Amino acid sequence: MNMTNHTMVTEFTLLGIPETEGLENVLLFLFSTLYVCALLGNLLLLTAVTSSPRLHTPMYFFLSNLSISDMGFCSTTAPKMLSYLSGRGGGISFQGCVVQHFFYHCIGCVLCFLYTVMAYDRFVAICFPLRYTIIMNHRVCCVLATGTWMSGCVHATILTCLTFQLPYCGPSEVSYYFCDMPAVLLLACEDSSLAQRVGFTNVGLLSLICFFLIVVSYTRIGISISKIRSTEGRQRAFSTCSAHLTAIMCVYGPVIIIYLQPNPSPLLSAIIQIFNNLVTPTINPLIYSLRNKDVKAALRHVFLKRCLSLEVNENI
Repeated sequence: MNMTNHTMVTEFTLLGIPETEGLENVLLFLFSTLYVCALLGNLLLLTAVTSSPRLHTPMYFFLSNLSISDMGFCSTTAPKMLSYLSGRGGGISFQGCVVQHFFYHCIGCVLCFLYTVMAYDRFVAICFPLRYTIIMNHRVCCVLATGTWMSGCVHATILTCLTFQLPYCGPSEVSYYFCDMPAVLLLACEDSSLAQRVGFTNVGLLSLICFFLIVVSYTRIGISISKIRSTEGRQRAFSTCSAHLTAIMCVYGPVIIIYLQPNPSPLLSAIIQIFNNLVTPTINPLIYSLRNKDVKAALRHVFLKRCLSLEVNENI
């Protein structure tokens, strides 16, 4: 095969969510609503954390990073998905596919590490409360946050290079709703088994290691909470972890379900990924704010400040 054929594909066509023909309008309304709610919810949570000095603590620092990651994660796939659901076509340039693939795996990896770091933060807060501010000092928090983002970039660079170093000479129809690695590799003109094995091992090991560290952290937390004598103390300790535990179940629960299926259908795989792409970023702000008095107080302060500024402008 000559080099001309190797460089033939300059644009891919995303075929969309499997087995959803005729449901475009319903899905467009549903996913548009979820996407807007995800952006607004995380933006509000980020504003509340940055505007309130009481929330300038390690836990809320990592929560701010989580909000930024959630907004970025849903934005890697949602705009293009909404575009073809609205009838504008599923065409995406080769370079656009590379960029989408990179940021999907980069931010996905960042989220995986952030959940692990947040579990470690709760572990230190409950198991070593007197040394918490010393262990989780500003420098350590910055190193952990920077490490998550750098690790995400390295992870995504490896997978993106493995995927797009292969020649693509047609066909150009990606049987999925975004440029995911398994769907794109099916179109490669050369053997992609090495890239598939490395990609599966990379993503699988990363998820398993993070999940294992989270389980270890919460096992230690559970042991520490069980040693607290007062019921009120146990409830207070558990309440600081309940939001993060709920978020962990929302992220890993669907993934575990799909891996328990011997031969998951393409539709089920798409539903799980859409849940993690759109639903989880939408509910995370609710999880971390509904039962959190400090966040709700900060949000009220932001709204009151905004209302007062509008009144002053109107009077002027």
